[in-house]
Amino acid sequence: MPERFIVITGGPGAGKTTLIDALSAAGYDTVPEAGRGIIQDQVAIDGQALPWRDKALFAEMMLAADLASYRVEAARMKGPVFFDRGLPDIAGYLTLSGLPVPDHVARAIALCRYAEAVFICPPWPEIYAGDTERKQSLGEAVRTYEAMRGIYPRHGYALIEVPRLPVAERVGFILARAGLS
Repeated sequence: MPERFIVITGGPGAGKTTLIDALSAAGYDTVPEAGRGIIQDQVAIDGQALPWRDKALFAEMMLAADLASYRVEAARMKGPVFFDRGLPDIAGYLTLSGLPVPDHVARAIALCRYAEAVFICPPWPEIYAGDTERKQSLGEAVRTYEAMRGIYPRHGYALIEVPRLPVAERVGFILARAGLS
């Protein structure tokens, strides 16, 4: 399974979700980022699992959602599956937040593997925009990118930086590097 599970990571506002949407429109199976949905749900219920209220609880909610996406949703899909972030992103988030990475998070990362090549989108100030879920500044987005650049290789992944190109060309780049074109 891991070789067909392909991660796209990076800081917020770098075009990851746009790429995931374009891959989905091209007929590929995709798994959305857990964080955005968790934020939307927690805001709707005035919950505590928000990055600006309880970072550790937010990380636990992302872990639960990502494990379900990996072990249930994506496992049922037949072909390649593109993930908008992977489990190592949680360790990167915790590290960036100055929180320890619990042993159970490290075990989940070791257990649920993805393709060795992980695509990372660099910060892109020209397209960066905040919204109701993305409250980070561009500086925080850059620090998130740096955290992901550090965390994925520590877990045995090789990063491939996605060039800042129009969406169709970025999709072509990813498909070619993943051996799918």
